[in-house]
Amino acid sequence: MSLTGGVLTSVPLLSRAAVRVGDTVTLSSARSGDEPPVTVPRDPAREAARRELSKRMYHENDPGWFQRALNAFWKWVGNLFDTAATAAPGGTLGLVVIIVAVLAVLGALWWRLGSPRREPASSAALFDDRPRSAAEHRAAAEAHAAQGHWNQAVQERMRAIVRSLEERALLDVRPGRTADEAAAEAGRTLPAHTDRLRAAARDFDDVTYGGRRASEQSYHRIAQLDEDLERTRPQLTSNTPSAAHTTRQGAAG
Repeated sequence: MSLTGGVLTSVPLLSRAAVRVGDTVTLSSARSGDEPPVTVPRDPAREAARRELSKRMYHENDPGWFQRALNAFWKWVGNLFDTAATAAPGGTLGLVVIIVAVLAVLGALWWRLGSPRREPASSAALFDDRPRSAAEHRAAAEAHAAQGHWNQAVQERMRAIVRSLEERALLDVRPGRTADEAAAEAGRTLPAHTDRLRAAARDFDDVTYGGRRASEQSYHRIAQLDEDLERTRPQLTSNTPSAAHTTRQGAAG
């Protein structure tokens, strides 16, 4: 305690002082010089701290393994995005424009081409197990078309065409016939409609096996083909050469 300039001041004594010597921590007491200093080696002190911090009470609010994995994933996505933004022209804005453009192109291709067409290992039969007349198939097609179900309308109208040709004896009644087979066989009897028959068979296969969506226009094309075939007469094989040959033989005789 001292009196300086009329002000009473005191200097507190340090009760303890920590002195680091080498790899040990020395705690010395200023109260008495008779007490030996307390020293704790570094490694035991570190181990004691580790044991203390490993207690459950310190980790009750730690995130679970799922949250840690999710945080690591989003951190990876963020780093990837930052790297791509650095490499892309225009930085982050340029990268966003590129991503939007790619998505727009993919969406346009999907809308234009539909899902990837898978060729069936073996084409399924055109008809199901329950036989129906051409009129019944036409009625079912019109009912689907009235509701805007163009896939089913196209399928039923194609079945109506083939069933009508069978009823007119232009095609043999053969269970298990496919649309392509029916179109090829009917084209030999009705050659003027060969291309339209093949196109109708392709439309049937596209909606039945290819996963594509039919349109109103495609249904009306098949319906018009059905009506035209109803008015068409088959082309029979001509016997004119044989008749002319017989006439020449008679004249020679």
